[in-house]
Amino acid sequence: MIPVLQTLYKEKLRDSLKTQLALENVHCVPKLEKIVINCSVGSQGERKQAIEDAVNEVTLITGQKPVITQSKKAIANFKLRAGENVGVKITLRGPRMYDFMMRLVRTALPRVRDFRGVAPRAFDGRGNYTLGVNDQSIFPEIELDKIKRTLGFDITFVTSTNNDDHARELLRALGMPFRGKINQTQGKGEGQPSEAA
Repeated sequence: MIPVLQTLYKEKLRDSLKTQLALENVHCVPKLEKIVINCSVGSQGERKQAIEDAVNEVTLITGQKPVITQSKKAIANFKLRAGENVGVKITLRGPRMYDFMMRLVRTALPRVRDFRGVAPRAFDGRGNYTLGVNDQSIFPEIELDKIKRTLGFDITFVTSTNNDDHARELLRALGMPFRGKINQTQGKGEGQPSEAA
Protein backbone atom coordinates (compact mmCIF):
# COMPACT_ATOMS: atom_id res chain seq x y z
CA MET A 1 0.00 0.00 0.00
CA ILE A 2 1.38 3.41 -1.02
CA PRO A 3 1.59 5.87 1.92
CA VAL A 4 -0.69 8.91 1.80
CA LEU A 5 2.26 11.31 1.99
CA GLN A 6 4.00 9.68 -0.97
CA THR A 7 0.83 9.98 -3.08
CA LEU A 8 0.37 13.59 -1.97
CA TYR A 9 3.95 14.44 -3.02
CA LYS A 10 3.57 12.88 -6.48
CA GLU A 11 0.12 14.28 -7.23
CA LYS A 12 0.24 17.77 -5.67
CA LEU A 13 3.39 18.81 -3.85
CA ARG A 14 5.85 18.16 -6.68
CA ASP A 15 4.03 20.49 -9.12
CA SER A 16 3.49 23.05 -6.38
CA LEU A 17 7.21 23.08 -5.50
CA LYS A 18 8.16 23.35 -9.19
CA THR A 19 6.10 26.55 -9.47
CA GLN A 20 7.13 27.93 -6.08
CA LEU A 21 10.87 27.42 -6.66
CA ALA A 22 10.65 28.56 -10.32
CA LEU A 23 12.21 25.36 -11.66
CA GLU A 24 12.06 24.62 -15.38
CA ASN A 25 12.07 20.82 -15.21
CA VAL A 26 10.02 18.58 -12.93
CA HIS A 27 13.12 16.40 -12.47
CA CYS A 28 14.84 19.34 -10.75
CA VAL A 29 12.18 19.43 -8.02
CA PRO A 30 13.74 18.36 -4.70
CA LYS A 31 12.62 15.05 -3.26
CA LEU A 32 13.25 13.07 -0.10
CA GLU A 33 15.75 10.30 -0.87
CA LYS A 34 16.20 8.62 2.51
CA ILE A 35 15.87 9.08 6.26
CA VAL A 36 18.79 7.90 8.42
CA ILE A 37 18.22 7.31 12.14
CA ASN A 38 21.17 7.03 14.54
CA CYS A 39 20.88 6.04 18.18
CA SER A 40 23.99 5.94 20.35
CA VAL A 41 24.12 4.14 23.69
CA GLY A 42 27.87 4.47 24.16
CA SER A 43 27.58 6.30 27.49
CA GLN A 44 24.93 3.99 28.93
CA GLY A 45 25.71 1.52 31.70
CA GLU A 46 25.16 -2.15 30.83
CA ARG A 47 25.93 -1.41 27.20
CA LYS A 48 25.01 -4.88 25.92
CA GLN A 49 21.48 -4.68 27.34
CA ALA A 50 21.16 -1.07 26.17
CA ILE A 51 21.98 -2.13 22.60
CA GLU A 52 19.28 -4.82 22.73
CA ASP A 53 16.74 -2.30 24.00
CA ALA A 54 17.73 0.18 21.27
CA VAL A 55 17.35 -2.48 18.55
CA ASN A 56 13.91 -3.47 19.84
CA GLU A 57 12.61 0.07 20.20
CA VAL A 58 13.97 1.38 16.88
CA THR A 59 12.43 -1.68 15.20
CA LEU A 60 9.06 -0.86 16.79
CA ILE A 61 9.25 2.78 15.72
CA THR A 62 10.38 2.23 12.12
CA GLY A 63 9.10 -1.24 11.23
CA GLN A 64 12.60 -2.20 10.07
CA LYS A 65 15.47 -3.83 11.95
CA PRO A 66 18.52 -1.56 12.47
CA VAL A 67 22.18 -2.46 12.12
CA ILE A 68 24.47 -2.29 15.15
CA THR A 69 27.28 0.27 14.89
CA GLN A 70 30.72 -0.24 16.43
CA SER A 71 33.38 2.10 17.79
CA LYS A 72 36.24 2.86 15.41
CA LYS A 73 38.87 3.47 18.08
CA ALA A 74 39.47 2.84 21.78
CA ILE A 75 38.84 5.66 24.28
CA ALA A 76 40.16 4.85 27.74
CA ASN A 77 38.23 7.61 29.54
CA PHE A 78 34.94 6.11 28.35
CA LYS A 79 36.09 2.52 28.98
CA LEU A 80 35.56 1.90 25.29
CA ARG A 81 37.46 -0.61 23.17
CA ALA A 82 37.78 -0.52 19.38
CA GLY A 83 35.12 -2.62 17.68
CA GLU A 84 32.73 -2.50 20.64
CA ASN A 85 28.99 -2.06 19.98
CA VAL A 86 27.98 1.52 20.72
CA GLY A 87 24.69 2.17 18.93
CA VAL A 88 22.26 1.33 16.15
CA LYS A 89 21.60 2.84 12.74
CA ILE A 90 18.82 2.45 10.22
CA THR A 91 18.16 3.81 6.72
CA LEU A 92 14.58 4.18 5.49
CA ARG A 93 13.68 4.51 1.82
CA GLY A 94 10.54 4.35 -0.29
CA PRO A 95 7.13 3.72 1.36
CA ARG A 96 8.61 3.12 4.84
CA MET A 97 10.40 6.47 4.64
CA TYR A 98 7.19 8.37 3.80
CA ASP A 99 5.22 6.42 6.41
CA PHE A 100 7.78 7.29 9.11
CA MET A 101 7.88 10.95 8.01
CA MET A 102 4.12 11.27 8.31
CA ARG A 103 3.99 9.63 11.75
CA LEU A 104 6.87 11.83 12.95
CA VAL A 105 5.40 15.19 11.93
CA ARG A 106 1.74 14.47 12.62
CA THR A 107 1.90 12.30 15.73
CA ALA A 108 5.31 12.21 17.44
CA LEU A 109 6.59 15.82 17.32
CA PRO A 110 3.34 17.39 18.62
CA ARG A 111 3.71 15.16 21.71
CA VAL A 112 6.97 16.88 22.70
CA ARG A 113 6.39 18.94 25.86
CA ASP A 114 6.19 22.71 25.19
CA PHE A 115 6.79 22.10 21.50
CA ARG A 116 7.24 25.29 19.48
CA GLY A 117 8.47 23.84 16.21
CA VAL A 118 11.85 22.55 15.01
CA ALA A 119 14.91 24.68 14.22
CA PRO A 120 14.64 25.97 10.62
CA ARG A 121 18.43 26.35 10.17
CA ALA A 122 19.78 22.90 11.09
CA PHE A 123 20.88 22.16 7.52
CA ASP A 124 24.38 21.01 6.59
CA GLY A 125 24.88 23.23 3.53
CA ARG A 126 24.17 20.35 1.14
CA GLY A 127 20.41 20.10 1.47
CA ASN A 128 20.31 17.62 4.34
CA TYR A 129 18.50 18.30 7.63
CA THR A 130 19.23 16.68 11.00
CA LEU A 131 16.71 16.64 13.82
CA GLY A 132 17.55 15.57 17.38
CA VAL A 133 15.00 13.67 19.47
CA ASN A 134 15.78 13.40 23.18
CA ASP A 135 13.23 10.81 24.21
CA GLN A 136 11.74 7.79 22.42
CA SER A 137 8.49 8.08 24.38
CA ILE A 138 7.09 10.64 21.90
CA PHE A 139 6.48 7.78 19.47
CA PRO A 140 3.09 6.13 20.12
CA GLU A 141 4.52 2.69 19.26
CA ILE A 142 6.52 2.75 22.51
CA GLU A 143 4.66 1.63 25.65
CA LEU A 144 5.62 3.99 28.46
CA ASP A 145 5.55 1.33 31.20
CA LYS A 146 8.06 -0.80 29.28
CA ILE A 147 10.74 1.89 28.86
CA LYS A 148 13.90 0.83 30.71
CA ARG A 149 16.14 3.74 29.71
CA THR A 150 15.87 7.00 27.80
CA LEU A 151 17.23 6.81 24.26
CA GLY A 152 17.97 9.79 22.04
CA PHE A 153 18.01 9.78 18.24
CA ASP A 154 19.48 11.81 15.42
CA ILE A 155 17.14 11.77 12.44
CA THR A 156 18.72 12.94 9.17
CA PHE A 157 16.57 13.78 6.14
CA VAL A 158 18.61 13.37 2.96
CA THR A 159 17.21 15.24 -0.04
CA SER A 160 18.09 15.24 -3.73
CA THR A 161 19.12 18.92 -3.75
CA ASN A 162 22.28 20.70 -2.61
CA ASN A 163 20.32 23.90 -1.94
CA ASP A 164 19.31 24.32 1.72
CA ASP A 165 16.46 26.70 0.86
CA HIS A 166 14.96 24.24 -1.62
CA ALA A 167 15.33 21.41 0.90
CA ARG A 168 13.62 23.53 3.57
CA GLU A 169 10.66 24.19 1.27
CA LEU A 170 10.42 20.47 0.50
CA LEU A 171 10.36 19.48 4.18
CA ARG A 172 7.90 22.26 4.99
CA ALA A 173 5.59 21.03 2.22
CA LEU A 174 5.83 17.50 3.66
CA GLY A 175 4.62 18.86 7.01
CA MET A 176 7.80 19.61 8.97
CA PRO A 177 6.72 22.14 11.64
CA PHE A 178 9.53 24.70 11.44
CA ARG A 179 9.75 27.25 14.24
CA GLY A 180 9.21 31.00 13.89
CA LYS A 181 8.31 33.04 10.82
CA ILE A 182 8.86 30.11 8.49
CA ASN A 183 5.83 28.43 10.09
CA GLN A 184 3.47 31.27 9.26
CA THR A 185 3.86 30.76 5.52
CA GLN A 186 3.05 27.07 5.78
CA GLY A 187 -0.13 26.38 3.86
CA LYS A 188 -2.09 24.05 1.63
CA GLY A 189 -3.21 21.96 4.62
CA GLU A 190 0.14 20.24 5.15
CA GLY A 191 1.05 22.32 8.21
CA GLN A 192 -1.18 20.56 10.68
CA PRO A 193 1.58 19.40 13.06
CA SER A 194 2.69 22.98 13.76
CA GLU A 195 -0.84 23.91 14.83
CA ALA A 196 -0.83 21.08 17.36
CA ALA A 197 2.52 22.19 18.81
